[in-house]
Amino acid sequence: MKSSFTGLLFLIFLCSFSRSFSQEDTAHLKALYDRVLDFDEAKSDSVLFYARYIQQSSGELNFNKGAVLSLRLNGIYNELKNEYDSAISYYYKSLEEARKLKMPEYEISALGDLAIAYYNINQFEKTKELYELALELAINRKEASSIFTNSSNLGSIYNKLGYPDSALKYLQQAQEIAEQFKPMFDVSSVNNNIGNAWFHKKQWNKALQYFTINYKKNLANKDKEMQWYDCLNIADVYIEKKNFDSAAIYLHAAEQLANAIDSKRKKADVYALYAKYFSHRGEYKPAYESFTKWYTLDTALVSQKKIDAVAELQERFNVKQKSQENKLLTLELDRQKFQKRNMLLIALAVTSLAVFAITILWLVKRKNEQLQKRNALIQKQNEKLSQFNSEKNSLISVVSHDLSGPFTSIKMWTQILQSNISNFTELQKKALYRIQSSADNGELLIHNILHIEKQEINRPMNLEFLNLSAFLEDMVSAYEPQARQKEIEIIYENETGGTQFMCDRYMLRRICENLLSNAIKFSPRGKKVRLNLKETDNHVIISVSDEGVGISAEDIPYLFSKYGKISSMPTEGEYSTGLGLSIVKRLVDELNGKIFCESKLDTGSTFTVSLPK
Repeated sequence: MKSSFTGLLFLIFLCSFSRSFSQEDTAHLKALYDRVLDFDEAKSDSVLFYARYIQQSSGELNFNKGAVLSLRLNGIYNELKNEYDSAISYYYKSLEEARKLKMPEYEISALGDLAIAYYNINQFEKTKELYELALELAINRKEASSIFTNSSNLGSIYNKLGYPDSALKYLQQAQEIAEQFKPMFDVSSVNNNIGNAWFHKKQWNKALQYFTINYKKNLANKDKEMQWYDCLNIADVYIEKKNFDSAAIYLHAAEQLANAIDSKRKKADVYALYAKYFSHRGEYKPAYESFTKWYTLDTALVSQKKIDAVAELQERFNVKQKSQENKLLTLELDRQKFQKRNMLLIALAVTSLAVFAITILWLVKRKNEQLQKRNALIQKQNEKLSQFNSEKNSLISVVSHDLSGPFTSIKMWTQILQSNISNFTELQKKALYRIQSSADNGELLIHNILHIEKQEINRPMNLEFLNLSAFLEDMVSAYEPQARQKEIEIIYENETGGTQFMCDRYMLRRICENLLSNAIKFSPRGKKVRLNLKETDNHVIISVSDEGVGISAEDIPYLFSKYGKISSMPTEGEYSTGLGLSIVKRLVDELNGKIFCESKLDTGSTFTVSLPK
């Protein structure tokens, strides 16, 4: 049995460890993916390697996001290789996986990748459509970074389509986001696109202002790719302003940057601008040569075959989307049928519940009527019992009063006999002592009976502020003579430092009298009785401890019952009526307090009274 339990613990630990290890590995894959996104054309083969590695590792680790990540990296690899048809195919697959997983953040990324790929094959309307979808998702998710990026990209594509006013609207939105979350966003691309918008509106100086701001910043950051954009844009402005010397300087810088980056796309764009530069200068031969170089590179990048392949991929994706939409529509119709059936079942259930509730209410009403009749009968009986109890109290008072007369007479004659005690024999003296003791005990019993009955008639409470320390010192002083007769020492312990406490003086005195009297009565000669006072935030605690005969565990439940008798007896034959602790319990209850007893035979007892402040 023990070995089985150990094995079970080992399995639980192994599962927990495996889950933790798996989580760490999937986090590693995500971190690797994020790093690969920054690779350029020079590291394109590494992009493909890591795409395959993430795909394989995700299958082993059951990492559901792995398919989205590996498909996107495959698309980036093909885009870096200028294989746009393959790139777009992978991006569509990545988009489909993201939608299956219901992960809009990856859906936004896939839409952005597709938009860039379509831009690179000069399908600008499709690019605009994709960016608009991505922006809508970003706004729904309230993602500031995605809103900023897609607004900026839409500004760029509207410039390309020749709608500078629409471009400025989206670019202004991007600027507002950047201003709100500065310095979280790099506004270089926004400035570049704003410059292009003013360029399309033929506001050359405004355009040049934004391009120059970007160029200085990117020059300081040594960002060659962004410097290439800036040089190309500044050169284009100078061409329009017919400042050909400045245009030539920036064109040459753009050409050097394109060669350094080793990007065919960027080289093609430089040759296109050279053709415009020479054409504006009237130098048509170099303009034609530059145009030929641009056309050779551009057609190599984008062939009609590739465009047709991309269009086929788009059509295939649209068909698949339509099929999925039809499935969703069928599911929605089934769901509505199921919902109608459920509504019918719910209506039947509610009707059944209503009938059941009405039946229960009728039964409850009938039961209440029976209870009311029974309560009326009980009330009538209680009134009779109250009348009988009142008569009983009157009778006890009369009997007790009548009985006190004979006891007083006995005590008086005993005192007369004691005045001539010198003539008595020892046996007579002993008999006289017993008569005196019996009379005292009888009178005490009558006193206690009368007190209990008065308590039942509810004596009104009289609250006043008491100095508890001084009050308990008085109690100790009052019982020291009784204690000295048995050579018992009363020790008073005050742990409060003088507490003012609102209480009924008479009730508290009766509580302390009974507890101290019992402690002395049930303690052997020469022992100690301790009276302790302490307080908490909400209570005052008084305890009386003795070193007496103790109380058995069987007797403790009956300690506070009226006229209860226990097996423990006073140590020197003192008289006990069994009413004292009953009186204490009643008084403590009236003061909203609690009383506890801890006792052990032949060791002693501790009675603790806790009263709320």
